[in-house]
Amino acid sequence: MLVELRFDDRRPRRWMRHLTTLVSGAGPQLQIVWVHTDAERPAGLEALLDLERMLLRRGRPCGADRDPAFAQQPQHAAQTPDIIVDFTAMPRDPARTPRLYLRPLYDGVAGEDAALAAIVAGDLPLIEIHDDITGTTLWSGKPSGESAEGLGGALGAVMARTATLLKGALETGVPTAAPRPFTSLRASRSPAAFVLRGLASSLARRIYRLCCYSPHWRIGWRYTDDAGIWKSGDLSGPEWRAVTSPANRFYADPFPITWRGRTFVFVEELDHHVGKGFISAIEFGADGPIGAAIPVLEEPWHLSYPFLIVHRDELWMIPESSAEHEVTIYRCAEFPHRWERHATLLSGVEFADATIAQHDGLHYMFGATRDGAGGYSDTLSIYYADDLFGPWRPHAQRPALVDRASARPAGHFVHRNGRLWRPVQDCTHGYGSALGLAEITELSPARFSQTVHHTVTPGPRWPGRKLHTLNRCGRLELIDGTTIQPKIEALRLPMRAGEPAVAQSR
Repeated sequence: MLVELRFDDRRPRRWMRHLTTLVSGAGPQLQIVWVHTDAERPAGLEALLDLERMLLRRGRPCGADRDPAFAQQPQHAAQTPDIIVDFTAMPRDPARTPRLYLRPLYDGVAGEDAALAAIVAGDLPLIEIHDDITGTTLWSGKPSGESAEGLGGALGAVMARTATLLKGALETGVPTAAPRPFTSLRASRSPAAFVLRGLASSLARRIYRLCCYSPHWRIGWRYTDDAGIWKSGDLSGPEWRAVTSPANRFYADPFPITWRGRTFVFVEELDHHVGKGFISAIEFGADGPIGAAIPVLEEPWHLSYPFLIVHRDELWMIPESSAEHEVTIYRCAEFPHRWERHATLLSGVEFADATIAQHDGLHYMFGATRDGAGGYSDTLSIYYADDLFGPWRPHAQRPALVDRASARPAGHFVHRNGRLWRPVQDCTHGYGSALGLAEITELSPARFSQTVHHTVTPGPRWPGRKLHTLNRCGRLELIDGTTIQPKIEALRLPMRAGEPAVAQSR
């Protein structure tokens, strides 16, 4: 299969190089055509991106950087392609008749300027891979911008996820599930004003980080006799209380288990002075936490999200180790504090928050993936296997979903009313900003779809800006979120006698 990529000849960028590398991995032969367009250039755009590179990213590259060396790629148009992918806004040449004429659209409009307009208006655009010949949309997705810095970073994030969707369309031909409806914020605004606001916001964040640990996660817990959040769709019910932690450490990603008569909550623990997570366990009794957190598993790399599963009457843990590009399973040798590395389930993939469910006789592993660029929370990949230890095979929909509001796992699957549900991270307003409760409406090795029925946000019952994980063990229900944690003792608010633990961070 021959695929022709058509780029604007006056805007060679790093994202184009990433895209060609990613797409070529799907197997097709590529030819590149540089197109001279009549598009009017936003005034001063490249100067603004250079300003960001110096002041905001301090020289770090991004996908929006100009790449003159890539522009030297030879132009090939001698062969008739099977598929054309046109990244310009120029009209389609009726003389060229490929099998598919794909055009990425950004909030329904073609071209890089459409993506920039949406970003400047206040949001990342909906991406659609549209076939000009049939008038149909093959794949679509909503990217996340939690790793994007400024206008250039946001453009790079959008184009990175465009590459993800394009690779999926070329590799599998299976359309993704549609993302949730959204409201476009597009308006006529100045790119210069956007960049200046971004620089001011970056300065404010740097000042904040000088005074406070960021982010500082904490765990909330309560005992409840009903289904809790899964029933109400919000944080109402019994009072939430916070697990106390040392000022320079946080606890996140709570996974509870009752094993051999004792209940422990396994968490990511991170020392802000070191910046690397490890796994600890906190025992719970009838009145809440008992004693201090016990470190149980540490590796040279960052660990988090200690997913627990019982299999063949043994307890297993799959902590996130995406920094190592692998998914590893550990066996509990002595509960709760000794774990032995057992097997690598996946390798060569940046796979975060691995979460497993059994369904119709198969094991399904869900996780957030990233193919080298873009956000960390907008792309859902699924693998399936006959047995927990594999071999694990990729789902036919690759990726299964691109949607910042409902892709990344947020805890154990649950069964409700005969259906399989999963909590998801809603990163619409930033990483881990809210929880979604999603019903899985179709799951097989070939198909996946889900519907988000509720979005749970932080508020007076759980102060803070984030809500990140949801898990349950018996009557014990757990969540987590962020709070303000000053680095300087004098800035910390004292807790009044008898005040609930959550109040000290209001």
